[in-house]
Amino acid sequence: MRLAELSERSGVPSATIKYYLREELLPAGLRITATQAEYGEEHLRRLRLVRALIQIGRVPVATAREVLAALEDESLDQHRRLGAATWALPHGPAPDESDPATGAARREVDRLLADLDWRFSSGTADSSPPYRMLVTAVTALMKLGYPCDSAHLAPYARIAAQLATRDLDMIEERDTPMEQVEAAVTLTVLYEPVLLSLRRLAEAEESNRRFGKGNETGAGAGAGAG
Repeated sequence: MRLAELSERSGVPSATIKYYLREELLPAGLRITATQAEYGEEHLRRLRLVRALIQIGRVPVATAREVLAALEDESLDQHRRLGAATWALPHGPAPDESDPATGAARREVDRLLADLDWRFSSGTADSSPPYRMLVTAVTALMKLGYPCDSAHLAPYARIAAQLATRDLDMIEERDTPMEQVEAAVTLTVLYEPVLLSLRRLAEAEESNRRFGKGNETGAGAGAGAG
């Protein structure tokens, strides 16, 4: 296909595709004239992945290039390819190691991972963005006096494990490894606001059941805990 068709099928503007080509995020097409090239289905699949990383995941171009290099590394299994892509996504702030509360929070997070027998997460803690983000969040909870020890966090972790199973089921339905990575990035980014919204809606329902009249509807109902 020509560049115009590649743009139409992918939904990515031609100018953006040319930019991705210049940045070596997309391999060059097959040159047919001095000014024209042809592109195949592999370009379309790569373009969808690049769009998922940069446009949906807000991953910087340089980081996206590193992720794509990892995906092409045949020494990596699919688990590590998925990790390279999802760990590249923006995460929350890293822990403040100068804060004395950070050490206590880290101990609670480590205890939680041990109790859950999440060995991979325990083994990669130092390099794991979600681990660091969790430590930062637990530190803030501790300083505000809210319960956040491993016993309080465990129910949330078990729910998260169920969600992870559902996520990986959807990812595994994709036909190719590249499509699975694209789905991992897209679903991680787009489902997080879905989960947040559903949690807040559920809190409003539970708040109304406990503290309201139990039958309020419409815009006049109280906001509740969410």
